[in-house]
Amino acid sequence: MSYSIGGAPPSLSDRLTESILEIIRAGGLGPGDAIPSARELAKRFAITTPTVREALRKLEATGAVEFRHGSGTYVGPTINNVVLANPHRPPITKESVLQLISARLVLEPAIAAQSATARQPENLERLEAAVTNALVPPGGPAFALNFHIELAAASGNPLLEEVLASLLKVRVREQQQIRALYDNRERDHTEHQAITAAVRAQDPERAERLTREHLDNIRRAVEAADFPELP
Repeated sequence: MSYSIGGAPPSLSDRLTESILEIIRAGGLGPGDAIPSARELAKRFAITTPTVREALRKLEATGAVEFRHGSGTYVGPTINNVVLANPHRPPITKESVLQLISARLVLEPAIAAQSATARQPENLERLEAAVTNALVPPGGPAFALNFHIELAAASGNPLLEEVLASLLKVRVREQQQIRALYDNRERDHTEHQAITAAVRAQDPERAERLTREHLDNIRRAVEAADFPELP
């Protein structure tokens, strides 16, 4: 069910996005699964195809669906995320990057403490593999495992992992700026190693403290940097 803001009824396009999402949920569809074409949906809802395409474009902007040229429309990678990207975001600023770090400071130290308490051998193995992520230079090849997401995964709470992964995905451009401005790969790597050691030792207080110190170091580096407004 859609809810309006300030008493204004939801638009037809907004109602359609909810209906399309309901089709995906009711069908048990996941990322990569095909969904009915715009023409099929238009016939089902007894409306015009361009109206359906407008709703699909809104969903595409958040990553909930994706178009594949010559193939069709598919469920997108963010369909199960609890946080979705705003397709009409303002430009990146130093303030927006610092806001991301502040949000991470609220979440990640507590997550690290939980991970040190609840860690399982398989999660620890992935976390240790992700430590070398810090050595990849900004603009270098993407690393398969993100250290901070694997730290959340080690908590044993899939929702914590999803929230952090969603946040970093939604604010990926700010995260890229953080990596560019905190460009001390050896220090980053050393700090990740120390956090991992605390998790391995099942020391929640140390894991929480080291994660907070790590993010505080990043925050100070960003605060001290020259940062022109970006598009």
